[in-house]
Amino acid sequence: MQPQLLDGRYQIERLLGDGGMARVYLGRDLRLNRPVAIKIPHPHLMTDPDFLARFRHEAHAAAMVSHPNLVDVYDVGQDGDQHYIVMEYVAGSTLKQLINREAPFAIPRAVRIGEQIARGLHAAHRAGLIHRDIKPQNIIVTDDGQVRITDFGVAKSHLSTAMTETGITLGTVDYIAPEQAQGRPATPQSDIYALGVVLYEMLTGRLPFTGDTPVAVAMKHISEPPPPPRRYNPHIPAALEAIILRALAKDPALRQRSALELAEELRSYEQLVTQATVVNPGVEPPAQGRPAAPPRPAQVTASRPAAIPSPRPTTARAPRQEGLGCGVFLVGMLTLAGVLAVVFVVSSGMLNNLFGNPSRPPTTQLPNGQSTEVAPSPTVVATVTVPELVGRSDGEARSLLQQNKLVPMPSSEHNRTVPQGIVITQAIPPGTIVEENSPVSYTVSLGPLLVEVPNVTGTRQDIARNQLAAAGLVVNVVEEPSQRVDEGFVIRQSPSATLRIPQGDTVTIYVSLGDVVRFPEVIGRSRAEAEAILANTPGLTLVFVDVQGRDRLPNFDRYAPNEVVSAARVVGNNEVIGINNGDYIPRGSSIVLGVRAEE
Repeated sequence: MQPQLLDGRYQIERLLGDGGMARVYLGRDLRLNRPVAIKIPHPHLMTDPDFLARFRHEAHAAAMVSHPNLVDVYDVGQDGDQHYIVMEYVAGSTLKQLINREAPFAIPRAVRIGEQIARGLHAAHRAGLIHRDIKPQNIIVTDDGQVRITDFGVAKSHLSTAMTETGITLGTVDYIAPEQAQGRPATPQSDIYALGVVLYEMLTGRLPFTGDTPVAVAMKHISEPPPPPRRYNPHIPAALEAIILRALAKDPALRQRSALELAEELRSYEQLVTQATVVNPGVEPPAQGRPAAPPRPAQVTASRPAAIPSPRPTTARAPRQEGLGCGVFLVGMLTLAGVLAVVFVVSSGMLNNLFGNPSRPPTTQLPNGQSTEVAPSPTVVATVTVPELVGRSDGEARSLLQQNKLVPMPSSEHNRTVPQGIVITQAIPPGTIVEENSPVSYTVSLGPLLVEVPNVTGTRQDIARNQLAAAGLVVNVVEEPSQRVDEGFVIRQSPSATLRIPQGDTVTIYVSLGDVVRFPEVIGRSRAEAEAILANTPGLTLVFVDVQGRDRLPNFDRYAPNEVVSAARVVGNNEVIGINNGDYIPRGSSIVLGVRAEE
C-alpha cells in the first residue's frame, strides 16, 4: 500500500499505469496546487542499490532537459524508504491509442506528430540523454495536437555507468534498432530508427516487421529490408517514403545524422505540400513523367474583324488515259529482265567471291577438278571436376581447389552445429565438370554467435522474456515463492548477466509468485499426520477441523476414518476457498481441514 502523502507535499490520488520498473500515480502538489504524475519504483527494487542509483541519476539527467515536446521532471525525492519522481501531468491519449483507433493517419497529421517527436529527441540528445524505448505507448498527444515524450525510465545519459549500457536489456522489440538487437550500445540514431517505425505505423496502421516470437521480430530488424510503406498505403508520397526508409536504414551511419535533421526534413516536406496547396488549391499536379500541356493562347476580344481564310487550291488532274501504250510495255519488260539478272548473280555465288563469306569454310581444289571443304580446327577447353569441400577445413578447401586449378571464393557465417573453420556448404555440387580457373564459392562456419546475457533480474516476467528472446536466447521459466520480490518479477537468472554464450542457448529465469506458501501434501493423510505437518509449515495456521459424517460427506465409504478429505483457507467475512495439495496460497493463511468422521 502506497503512502497517501509524500514529504507532506505530494498527495497520491489514483493509479495511472503499471510498468516494468515502477508504478505511476496521478497526484497533486499541495504547495503549488497543481496536478502531477508521481513515479514510484516497485517495492522489491527499493533494496537494490544499483537500481536506485540509476533511478536517481536518470531522473536528474531528465530534469536538466526542458523542451515543449518533453514531459518535464519537477522533483526527485525520498520519503523514508520510498523513492519517487514527480513529473508534469499531461492530459491526453497515447499515440498507440490513437493509432489503434484511427490509423492510417492523414499525411499532414502524421508529419506534424513525427516532427514534434524528432524535435523533442533532439533536445534530449543535446543533453546527452538517449531514450532507447521510443514507441507510441510513450508518446502523449493532447487534444490540441501537442506531442510530449514521456517515460525516460530506460533512458541512458552519457554520464551513466549502469550495467544496461551494453546488451539488449531494455526497450521494446517492435521498435528496436538493429544495433540494439545485436547487443551493441544505443546511440541517438537508435532513437531515430524507432521514430522511423512510429512514422511507418502512423501512415500504414501496421508495423514494418511482425513475427510469432520476439526473436523473430528482432532478427527481421537486423537482416530484412522493411516493406515500402506505399505498398500498404499508396497515398504516401514517394518523397515522404524516402524519409521514412532512410530513418529505417540498417546501418546507423546511413540514417539522418541527427533527430534535428529528421525534423527539418519533415518540416520541409510539410511546407512544400502546404505551398503547393496554397499556390494552386484544388488542382492536381501533372503526373510524373508526363509533360504538362502548353498554356492556351489568350482569346482576342477586340472588335477587329476576323480574317477570312483563303480558298484551298484545287489539285490539277492528269488527263485520263484510254490505253496502255508501248511506253508502259517497254518499262515492264526491262523490270522483268532486271529481276532475272539479280536471281542469277545470287544463285551463282558471284557475291561470295566478291565480298567473302566468313560462315563458309574454305575449299581445296583436287587434281580431278573436284573441290572439298576444309573444316576449321576446334578450340580445346581444359576442364576439371569440382571436388567435395563440405566438412573440410577452410585451408584444406583452398589447397584442394588450387590443386585442381580452380579459384577459391570463401564466405563465412555463424553456425551452432558446425565447428569454426569448417566448410558448411558449397555453391557448385561436387562432381560437376567446369572450365579451369572457374570460381567456386563456399561457406565457412564461424562457430556459434556469442551474445551477452542481458541482466533481467528485478524486471517483470514479460519484459524479461522479450529481452532474452530479442538476444536470440531460449527462455525457461521457473516459478517460486519470494518474500522480498513482488509477484511476476524475476528473482534471479542462470546463467548470470554479462556472460557471453552461444545464441540459441537457454537462460532460466526464476519468477516470483509473491509472498506465498506451498500448501503441503495433507489431503489423503490421517488427521494426526496432517495436523503435525501443518504445525511445522511456517506461514500457515490450522484453525478448524470439520468432522463430516455420512450425512455431509458424499461417497462416505470411500474414505478411511479420520482421513483428511478436503482443505480450505479462510478469507474475508469468514468465507472459505477450497485448496489442493501443492497450491500456493498467501502467507499467513488460516486453514480449515475436512475430515471423515468415525462410526
